[in-house]
Amino acid sequence: MTPSFLAGMALGGSLIVAIGAQNMHVLRYGIRREHIAVVVLTCTLIDAALMAVGVFGVSGVAQLDSGVLTWVTWLGTAFLLSYGAMAAWRACKLGKLQVAPGQHAPQGLAVAFAQTLAVSLLNPHVYLDTVFLVGLVGSQYPLQGRLLFWAGAASMSLLWFVAIGFGARWLAPWFAKPMAWRWLDGLLALTMFYLAFNLFQSLRT
Repeated sequence: MTPSFLAGMALGGSLIVAIGAQNMHVLRYGIRREHIAVVVLTCTLIDAALMAVGVFGVSGVAQLDSGVLTWVTWLGTAFLLSYGAMAAWRACKLGKLQVAPGQHAPQGLAVAFAQTLAVSLLNPHVYLDTVFLVGLVGSQYPLQGRLLFWAGAASMSLLWFVAIGFGARWLAPWFAKPMAWRWLDGLLALTMFYLAFNLFQSLRT
């Protein structure tokens, strides 16, 4: 695996592995064992498409003005540091993910698909993560590197959604442990700080 592919996987994983509406949605359908293939595929394709817009769109804008790339690099560094700080702050708290199966009526395929679109596209943070932040970091690479970076980030989304969707029955008890999230957020904070340092280094070359 190339460094750009691994960097894409690292950033994609750091952004997606967090307590959020989309992850809870996938976990709930996984626990229910209802339309999970459609839910997982929809979330993965949406993430991959938005990441592509970010990675190739931001780089295209940067090519129009040489000064734009410097500004977006500084912004990307600042956002990575802030995301790392938030992950470090969460690691100091005892948060957990509540995903109880509960009593529910079976959902139709159209309803499941519509709910997945809503939880994926109506959340403003998804655009900040996939389009802006992934795009900023991915724009640092040449064309082939951007392709590999995008592929790494998108493949991480696929692996994550498959894992929590089809493994929900076994993963839900682990997600309910506050200490597990504390360790995970600590690792995410370190990853974000490392990526921010690498991005900052590109300003000096």
